[in-house]
Amino acid sequence: MLQPTILAIESSCDDTSAAIIRGGKILANVVASQAVHEQYGGVVPELASRAHQQNIIPVVAQAFHTANIAKSELNAVAFTRGPGLLGALLVGTSFAKAFAMGLNVPLIEVNHMQAHILAHFIDEPKPAFPFLCLTVSGGHTQLVVVRDHLDMEIIGQTTDDAVGEAFDKSAKLLGLPYPGGPALDKLAATGDPNKFPFPIVNLPGNDFSFSGIKTAILYFLKDQTKQNPDFITQNLADLCASIQNALIKTLFKKLIPAAEALHIKDIAIAGGVSANSGLRKALQEEGEKRGWNVFIPAFQYCTDNAGMIAMAAHFKYLKGEFSDQYASPEPRLKF
Repeated sequence: MLQPTILAIESSCDDTSAAIIRGGKILANVVASQAVHEQYGGVVPELASRAHQQNIIPVVAQAFHTANIAKSELNAVAFTRGPGLLGALLVGTSFAKAFAMGLNVPLIEVNHMQAHILAHFIDEPKPAFPFLCLTVSGGHTQLVVVRDHLDMEIIGQTTDDAVGEAFDKSAKLLGLPYPGGPALDKLAATGDPNKFPFPIVNLPGNDFSFSGIKTAILYFLKDQTKQNPDFITQNLADLCASIQNALIKTLFKKLIPAAEALHIKDIAIAGGVSANSGLRKALQEEGEKRGWNVFIPAFQYCTDNAGMIAMAAHFKYLKGEFSDQYASPEPRLKF
């Protein structure tokens, strides 16, 4: 069957999402976010899994309503197996397994990080193989060579913290509300990115490191606020712009040499941090300078969503890569 209709479930962190895809075209992509974490300044795993339990049935029902199809039309049910939070993944996995069993249709397990990359095949234009994808999120920073829809190789990754965590932790140090990354990005647009020269870590090879810059920012702010308690308030936009500039430069320290060494001109970004306006602008400018074909997902497919899970499941269905009822969540699932 070349036009499979698939229900996809995404529940890896704090967004409950359901999507329906038919023949490679997204018919519905519904996401329910969880405001409960705002008061804690970060995702609380137990609260996330409880919220998934509350949200998953309404989200799936809305997806069917939006797509205007019946459950009997499904050819498969897909789900995020990992990586992610164990309790959150368990909710989506259990629902998908039960739903597939009830309809007697096959299951398709999806790697969350691979799905971020395959979000580039939802809309036009689409990258040509092979392409290089910088996948950046709150939990991962990866440089991936994509040779085919299901043939990917990680050639570089963070050795400690992810760039998304560096954004969020820096924002927290500045007193910005959760989620910190988007708030920092918004303020950075009005600041001077060269006002404060934060260190740029450059490890050998293609790997990244972000723990050092987080520590440098922490001690810099401590030293400055000792001398002037209002330092952060008085320099907030410039601090945001300078931090964002340093983090983006750290990413490009690896992206540019890798693209040149591999002679790849199709360059993509994916993951939650690919929604960052500074990163998107920097990639477009670098692309114009170096003759790259740049690919950036639509905002709705940058953050966690089931649309990207559905797209990955579409390609797996075409290759007959199905799972079974023994599948269990894998919080540290690898490629």
